[in-house]
Amino acid sequence: MKVLVSACLLGENCKYSGGNNYNEKIAEFVKGKEVIPVCPEVAGGLPTPRTPAEIVNGVVTAKDGNVVDKEFRLGARRIIESIDPKEIEFAILQARSPSCGSKHIYDGTFSGKLIEGQGVFAKALCDLGVKVIDSEEL
Repeated sequence: MKVLVSACLLGENCKYSGGNNYNEKIAEFVKGKEVIPVCPEVAGGLPTPRTPAEIVNGVVTAKDGNVVDKEFRLGARRIIESIDPKEIEFAILQARSPSCGSKHIYDGTFSGKLIEGQGVFAKALCDLGVKVIDSEEL
């Protein structure tokens, strides 16, 4: 079985700021498993670094007002088309992200306030029946 992991959690510099969210606990947890690192935002053609984005009224929008919903959804679709969901044991995704957040996301005001919700990619995986684990659960 394979495990999807947000690439930023494994140390890949694909975070909007140009950095990563390396998590040693997660790296240790997936040792010995077949890991597929994923970044839907990069897969959708967005650069690193990039303007931060949040889901505003159901549409992924960058802080500068540019709508990046198409890129976020394209990246999610590209990754999903490249995997067989039945072969995925689970996915560990970056918390709070408009792509990967699985329990909470930012509220779309760019104020740091969290609300219950899922990012575009996390929701797509859940809709396919893939178990999604929030990075903060480990």
